[in-house]
Amino acid sequence: MRFAIIMLINRIKSGGVRSLLVLLLAVITHAESKAFVSDSSWTKLKASCTVSLNSNGISSIPAFSLGEPAIMSFITLSKGRFSYDPVLAYGLDLRPWFIDNWLHYHIIDKPAFKLRTGFNFSVFFSDLPLSEEEILQGDRYWALELAGIYKITSGTILTLMYWNDRGQDPGTLTGHFISLTGEHNDMRIGRSLLFSAALQFFFIDYDGNSDGLFVCPRLSTALGGIPASLFLQVTQPLKTNISPAPGFEWNLGVSYSF
Repeated sequence: MRFAIIMLINRIKSGGVRSLLVLLLAVITHAESKAFVSDSSWTKLKASCTVSLNSNGISSIPAFSLGEPAIMSFITLSKGRFSYDPVLAYGLDLRPWFIDNWLHYHIIDKPAFKLRTGFNFSVFFSDLPLSEEEILQGDRYWALELAGIYKITSGTILTLMYWNDRGQDPGTLTGHFISLTGEHNDMRIGRSLLFSAALQFFFIDYDGNSDGLFVCPRLSTALGGIPASLFLQVTQPLKTNISPAPGFEWNLGVSYSF
């Protein structure tokens, strides 16, 4: 339509009519630019998902594990400073293990530093034996988070995170989780092999003398251009009074990102 109006303007000699058509062209151009801005605003919602198959499911707090293979998915829906980041974990028999529902907000969102707060409502599932049968029981938790994320270089990130975890059902635990993680990503080996490494130290302080200091390294490798990776995660207690004491745990897995 704009092309037709331009051709008509070139053919008309009357100044008044030409001015009117120029004004019409300006209005159409402005309307199209506003429509483009309005339509492009829908693209601000970002979505991603990573699904992993694990030889030994390790929970969001790596001191605890399922003790058997698990399927886990990490989903992110973000818009602006807000994001919804659920985590779904199941055994290979598709029985639920835990479900996290994290709502995050970035108080500070700079390229080099981010300060994030969050709220999580989660459910952990376990088998409850009864006199004649065994049922699946869900224990409810909610947690508050405060995390500082510092980008040292383009591939090096340091994260300090605190959770206040509150069990909501009888027999559940309440306490604190503090984590310091350093990670270095996208290290290239050869032309196409990418390598990432992370080292996490974390401390848990739960009621009932359930305290402990742990170290948790993680290594992963992937081929450039392929959204799949192979990873190894290890958890080793350095000092703990948890009974029964969690020992050395390892998990080998493969993940795929959408």
